[in-house]
Amino acid sequence: MKIIKSLYVFGILMIAGLFSSCLSELNQYPTVETTSTKVYSTVDGYKSVLAKLYASLAIAGQEKGDGDTDLGGKTSSGYLRILFNLQEIPTDEVVYTWPGGDALTNIQNMSWNSTDEWVSAMYYRIYYTVALCNEFLRNATDEKISKFTDSEIADLKIYRAEARFLRALVYSHAIDLFGNVPFVSEEDPVGAFFPPQYSRTQMFDYVESELKDIEEILPLPLQNEYGRVSRAAAWFLLAKLYLNAEVYTGTARYTDCLTYCNKLTSAGYTLEGTYKNLFNADNNLRTNEIIYPIALDGQHTTTWGGTTYLVSGAIVGSMVATDYGVQSGWGSFRTLKEFVGQFADPTGTTDKRASFYTDGQTLDVDDVTDETQGYAIVKYTNKTSTGANGSNLADGLADTDYPMMRLADVYLMYAEAVLRGGSGGTKSQAKSYVNLLRERAYGNESGNIEESDLTLKFILAERARELYWECTRRTDLIRFGEFTGSSYIWQWKGGVKDGTSVNDKYNIYPIPAADLAANPNLKQNTDY
Repeated sequence: MKIIKSLYVFGILMIAGLFSSCLSELNQYPTVETTSTKVYSTVDGYKSVLAKLYASLAIAGQEKGDGDTDLGGKTSSGYLRILFNLQEIPTDEVVYTWPGGDALTNIQNMSWNSTDEWVSAMYYRIYYTVALCNEFLRNATDEKISKFTDSEIADLKIYRAEARFLRALVYSHAIDLFGNVPFVSEEDPVGAFFPPQYSRTQMFDYVESELKDIEEILPLPLQNEYGRVSRAAAWFLLAKLYLNAEVYTGTARYTDCLTYCNKLTSAGYTLEGTYKNLFNADNNLRTNEIIYPIALDGQHTTTWGGTTYLVSGAIVGSMVATDYGVQSGWGSFRTLKEFVGQFADPTGTTDKRASFYTDGQTLDVDDVTDETQGYAIVKYTNKTSTGANGSNLADGLADTDYPMMRLADVYLMYAEAVLRGGSGGTKSQAKSYVNLLRERAYGNESGNIEESDLTLKFILAERARELYWECTRRTDLIRFGEFTGSSYIWQWKGGVKDGTSVNDKYNIYPIPAADLAANPNLKQNTDY
């Protein structure tokens, strides 16, 4: 099985404060299937709850197809689907077919506000996972795990570090997407409590300190169970934070970025030989390159979000769904000509990363609601590397894991940090790393570059070619100053067919109005 065992066993538990208040005062247990006291009586119980923390990024409920949803509204779409929508749809990489029908008009047009359903969904999914992690950590203190054997305590300390990592990961998304946000940890009281608002810099400092504190507790790279994190994931997240530190805090940290890139390039990872194998139904075999995936499985993580969304949603026009290992195409999204233009040859004959479906599709998009306008992208499939279907073709649910962290991104972070003046790397080594990616893409050395070709403009384009639809594009464009404003215009930017300049306030999303009303400690982000 690709995912951690017993992924949903204790899914009904662990939201902060579930079994507190009057029930504890009466010294009685609630009449549910199990209780937190029973769950935390064994190491297996702890592991099952840890699995729920991981699962909060993969699924949105406790039953098939996200049934018995964790939260309401758009949050029922699941963490990954929401993250994809906010990171990709406002950019040149995606145009959505039914923005009005799916409440995505403001996201696509970069005109959202504090009452937007998808903005709120991301915010509450982040804090749902934070709440799960906090409750787990309240029950994993040194005092509470002291009843176990020494070897069990050693395992529990690793579980505890993993929970802290997952909290740091979603907090890093909060930093990137929302800026100044509420801060709550396991040290805070359960129940009526108004979290303070931390500045972006304060949140950055907190996440950095958490990751540094746990990096030596987590298992060595490539040593943990599949789907769980090792210290390599902490190194990757630190490198990513440092790469964006100038945006987040105003202080460049490119030397620190290189420090952690160097740790990762020395950790035993290697590039997968075939690019497409990183995004198919047996990509769980690609642990040589994938540092941390969101593990998904058509039999056990039965969600209409996750990579099922990325496979079925991308099937448009004359594409045949079963060719990609699913039952139906949703006709949800295509791409725009400016992204296609990142490839010198969009046919995929030379650079095989260019996976466009063009039969019956136009390059220009005059009407966003016409799914035959805009090239389709064939990146994620539910076919294995040998051409077999995923395990649940009958229901059309994908086995494909989502590669949240992989070595290729490390190579590109290294190159960018060198170009931006970081110490601890060389332009020669950066060129070598980039050429490794291009040799895989081209199948030979015909696409290799020279040091003189290695510019920041080239790196942004290469990140698009290598990492498209991996939830990096919005963040990358912001770091390069091309998301808002007029320095880079693409079709339908700002809701205008030929594109238009967009106000800089859209570099971050607003705090949801409902949370502002509920918490007197919160202030809205600038200009909203």
